[in-house]
Amino acid sequence: MTEHDILTDAERKALNEVMHTPVIARQSVLIVEDDQLQRELLAELLTEEGYKCLTASNEQQALALLASDDSVGLILTDLRMVPHDGLHLIRKVRASTRASLPIIIMSGDAGVKDAIAAMHLNVVDFLLKPIDTQKLLQLIAQELGV
Repeated sequence: MTEHDILTDAERKALNEVMHTPVIARQSVLIVEDDQLQRELLAELLTEEGYKCLTASNEQQALALLASDDSVGLILTDLRMVPHDGLHLIRKVRASTRASLPIIIMSGDAGVKDAIAAMHLNVVDFLLKPIDTQKLLQLIAQELGV
C-alpha cells in the first residue's frame, strides 16, 4: 500500500477476488425431459456452467417443482413427452401464477406446426436436437440476466 492508495492490501485482495469470481445465476433452470440420459447430460452441462438445475421427467413432476420451488427462473422442456407433450406443459405454466417464466423448448422431431404453436405460447426459442450448446447457454444467460 502506498500513501496515495485508499484501499488497504486486504481490501484490494477482497475486491480482486470479487471481480474475478464468475457470475452464478441465482435462479435455477428446470429441465423437463423424459429421456433420462438427455436430462442428466443437460443438467451436467448447465451445472458445469454454474447453473443450479432441477429436473423432471414429465409434466406432473415439473408442475410440482414449480409449485414448491420459487427459485426456478427458466424452463427448458422437451416437446415430445408422454402422456402430455411440452406444449401442454407450457399451456399449464402460462395459465398459472408462473406465467411469465421464460421457456425454451427443444425437440428432435418437430414440424413447422409445432414451432408455430410454441411461438404462440411465447417461448424464448425452439431448439432442434442435437442441441447447439453454445446457443443454449447464450439463451439461458440472457434470460437469467447472467
